[in-house]
Amino acid sequence: MRVHTLKRAIVALALALPGAAIASVVTASPAHADACYTWDRTLYQGRSGSDVRELQLRVAGWAGNNNIVELDGRYGPKTAAAIRRFQSAYGIKVDGIAGPQTFAKLYQIQDNDCTPRHFSWSELDNGCGGSGWTGGPLTSAQTRQNALRTMWKLEALRKSLGGQPLNVTSGFRSRTCNSRVGGASDSQHLYGNAADLVSRSKSLCQIAREARNHGFSGIIGPGVQGHNSHVHVDSRRENNQDRSSNYTYWAAPDCGIPAGTR
Repeated sequence: MRVHTLKRAIVALALALPGAAIASVVTASPAHADACYTWDRTLYQGRSGSDVRELQLRVAGWAGNNNIVELDGRYGPKTAAAIRRFQSAYGIKVDGIAGPQTFAKLYQIQDNDCTPRHFSWSELDNGCGGSGWTGGPLTSAQTRQNALRTMWKLEALRKSLGGQPLNVTSGFRSRTCNSRVGGASDSQHLYGNAADLVSRSKSLCQIAREARNHGFSGIIGPGVQGHNSHVHVDSRRENNQDRSSNYTYWAAPDCGIPAGTR
């Protein structure tokens, strides 16, 4: 678990205050947020802009069963539904509107480098020990952005699994690394879109089943050759830069998830 900064303590205080007090605490000064991003207006259906996209990135893991939240900067029904699931999971007012309470909770679970509290850049850049996000088909900046979305989905998955640690055994891989470990030629790991997961407190089947609700269009786990020791999750349906068509594919037969597209 990461070391919490002072801003988290301040935001936690804001969450405990009534609505009007929250607004004054959270909006009085950007210092109450963090060094990554600060929202300066309430967001709801019909609004659009870069601030909506930043919000979508952080709630991508609350998409719901077999669904995704597109990072298109438009606050539509899918974004509102994801916000409601996020709000419900964290015990704040459920209204599908991103206002002071929602932003305060996001600040609380976000670190200054934009990663969620329980995952880090180094964890996702660990296919073969870390390669600095280079050596894949995308630029390092594009790969990092994909990895950031992956981390936020993992944070949501971890929360829904009771807040117990999820360990990433393989994240981004360079082409050299991917070849070394025998990965698929156009693996989602090459794009920063994938993670292989294990847990000491949750079974692989618990991970695979719950992952269906958190924006992962690729899930491969127990019952598939080479995946009996971990669960692979990815965002292949959102990848417009690989050589495959956008689709959802889940396969974990030993967990009651038959192989096939959805």
